[in-house]
Amino acid sequence: GAGPVKLFREDQKRVITVTADYKGKNLQAAAGAIKREMSGINMPAGYFYKIGGDFEDMVNSFRDLGLIFLLAVLLVYMVMAAQFESFTHPLSIMVTIPLAVVGVVIALFAGGQSLSLVSGMGVVVLAGIIVNNAIVYVDYVNQLRTGGMDKLAALAEAGVVRLRPILMTALTTILGMVPMVFDRSEGANMQAGVALTIIGGMTVGTLLTLIVLPTVYNLLERFFDAVYARMKRMVHG
Repeated sequence: GAGPVKLFREDQKRVITVTADYKGKNLQAAAGAIKREMSGINMPAGYFYKIGGDFEDMVNSFRDLGLIFLLAVLLVYMVMAAQFESFTHPLSIMVTIPLAVVGVVIALFAGGQSLSLVSGMGVVVLAGIIVNNAIVYVDYVNQLRTGGMDKLAALAEAGVVRLRPILMTALTTILGMVPMVFDRSEGANMQAGVALTIIGGMTVGTLLTLIVLPTVYNLLERFFDAVYARMKRMVHG
């Protein structure tokens, strides 16, 4: 009879490996095309397929990068909670991170790039620097309120006084990344992904922070004030 010359096993299962290369730089699109073709094939009982190689490495790397991002966000929150001695104010500051992600998506789309491990690392870096402007703003609001100023008046005053340092901080970061975007030397494509991520996140995140952050700060204060008041009524009632 006829049979295979060699048997290959993975996790105690017999496997046959089919290798191929792909054109271009979009590995995810190539894997999607393979999945579409395989979806029309009825696999016999006991048979299944799995895409491995570079695609499997990419999926695992994105999973690890997501865990790193969550850990970075958690550490940033813990540091701010310790410095502000409050759990509420860091929550209002953390809203700048999803605002920055909006800018990342816009920048990558405008630059004709897809989300990759390189741009993903830029998002992790962005999670640590985008909160700086919000910290400057919220800290000054708290100083004004400690001095006896009304909450809404403090929010408006902080926006005027802290506008210049916020813009200066954002512009120095953005302009420092611009040369990396237009660099055409060998290997510069990886740097461009990080630069686009940070530029887009800082630009959109900063502009939206000046509008959204005061609103979120006010809403969170009202919400937690109502919660504390209800808890006091329950205790004394």
